[in-house]
Amino acid sequence: MLNLTDITVRLGGRTIIDDATAKLPPRSRIGLIGRNGAGKSTLVKLIAGMIEADGGRIDMPRGSRLGYIAQEAPGGTASPFDTVLAADTERAALMHESEISDDPHRLGDIHERLIAIDAHSAPSRAARILSGLGFDEEAQHRPLDSFSGGWRMRVALAALLFSTPDLLLLDEPSNHLDLEAVLWLEDFLQSYPATILLVSHERDFLNNVVDHILHLTGGKLTLYPGGYDQFERLRAERQAQLASAKAKQQAQREHLQEYIAKNSARASTAKQAQSRQKALAKLQPIAELIDDPSLSFDFPNPDELRPPLITLDLASVGYTDEPILSRLNLRLDPDDRIALLGRNGNGKTTLARLLAAQLKPMEGAMNASAKMRVGYFTQYQVEELDAAETPLQHMTQLMKGATPGAVRAQLGRFGFSGPKATTEVGKLSGGEKARLALGLITREAPHLLILDEPTNHLDVDAREALIQALNDYSGAVVMVSHDRHMLEMTADRLVLVDRGTAKDFDGSIDDYIGFVLAKDPGAASKGNDKAPGSAGINKKDQRRANAEAREKGQTLRKAAKAAETELARLTAALSSIDRAMFDPASAEPALASLNMSEMMKRRGETQKSLAAAEEAWLAASEALEEIAA
Repeated sequence: MLNLTDITVRLGGRTIIDDATAKLPPRSRIGLIGRNGAGKSTLVKLIAGMIEADGGRIDMPRGSRLGYIAQEAPGGTASPFDTVLAADTERAALMHESEISDDPHRLGDIHERLIAIDAHSAPSRAARILSGLGFDEEAQHRPLDSFSGGWRMRVALAALLFSTPDLLLLDEPSNHLDLEAVLWLEDFLQSYPATILLVSHERDFLNNVVDHILHLTGGKLTLYPGGYDQFERLRAERQAQLASAKAKQQAQREHLQEYIAKNSARASTAKQAQSRQKALAKLQPIAELIDDPSLSFDFPNPDELRPPLITLDLASVGYTDEPILSRLNLRLDPDDRIALLGRNGNGKTTLARLLAAQLKPMEGAMNASAKMRVGYFTQYQVEELDAAETPLQHMTQLMKGATPGAVRAQLGRFGFSGPKATTEVGKLSGGEKARLALGLITREAPHLLILDEPTNHLDVDAREALIQALNDYSGAVVMVSHDRHMLEMTADRLVLVDRGTAKDFDGSIDDYIGFVLAKDPGAASKGNDKAPGSAGINKKDQRRANAEAREKGQTLRKAAKAAETELARLTAALSSIDRAMFDPASAEPALASLNMSEMMKRRGETQKSLAAAEEAWLAASEALEEIAA
């Protein structure tokens, strides 16, 4: 069992974790979640012994082996296979000693221990783990220095999994993985024989792997049983209880304040009033859920263009003389929501860059609407933001000629209002930087949004806000992501990038997962004229229905907003009439000339209009809920 008792951590004068306590059951799989900046990575580093707490203690069974991935990716001339084998330090030491020792008794002990730790199966286990994370036979034996940083981080993950520590600490392990590798990792972790503590923002990953959720918020830790969906239900119940308790406390506070105000001046009741004053001072405020404006995503809608936006006709694309993708036949319409599927390295980013006109076709034809504007998001844009400049400076530089109000309005769409707009980028969290990059690429209301792994730095709540914003957006979307929940909620059309080309995949995300998990590793690539579960489904009709639902949702949201505005106006008008009726001297000019009979008539008409606006708002809201369901 891992026990955290009264843990306090301060960084830069700010308390990140405040007197937090939690008892984690043995052999459990725990998902550590919380908002960006809540202190999740800090807590993991604390448990790993990389930093020290300012207070409290951590207790775990004596002799427990911890496993944690360092931030630096491994490098050098060693191969991924050798690096993973070396991660089992006991096996490596025993194997080395067996080669140099000439003591027969010691050799006997060594071989007995090697049998006990199943050392002879280690090479096949190492190869299996590497294969699951996307390394084929040839890649497993290449030098580490020939791989990108993301692939070398996969090697670090493979080495950690191979070493089978008693406490496995994983901080967003899926960030460098494609969907196929994420599915393999899920399966591996489900049968892991020891305790796991992992930080993740992926709803499906948490639901499929963990059996407890450890929620870090406001510096405190709360342990919930079950996966993420169950945590959401339990948290909602807890918040409802807190809201009820807060309302009761507020009523009690008002009652005490009223008693004190009435009885403090009287000699006969002064003591009772003082007693109530002490009781009031002891009332501790009850925390409640804060509506966070930083969860703001609002993509500006473009003007309409005639379809198609882009057509590819037997196009080829690559970076040298040899194309990476060939025989590309693809049509992209203004209402398309496309998810690009396939392993990393198969060409998803290459296809995205072709659609963004960053690459030109080597052969064939690509035709794009001359008036089309494209917004292209990649992680490189987040990394290339100037740390010394503010969001306001970044946006002003790109929106040349725009008024200060227009610049601030675009920043406000993505949660950068007030002081946030003038905070240096270097002081923003990873999620805030990602929001800023999205704000920058959508400043001209693009007709096509191309998003390459947009969720890597976003927590669960921010991802939900992004999903809502994408569903409200009226332009076309092409997305690369390993977050299944994101793809399921936003994509109407799947395109599989594999074997040097890209083709429509006529099935759902679940169908694609079925292909990936099939025994035949090539199943997902062997032509996809028909996918399991697609029988009886007309894909074109489905896409049209999805687009109609999206358009209907946008219309209803506009209607609900208009009704909300009208409700506010009519409520204010009704208040003005009531004030004028009871105090004619305070009446507004428009009401001052009316007699009481006319004012009563005006009040009745306003009340009737208010009821109609309320009915319209309720109807739009209920219809929106039906679409969401």
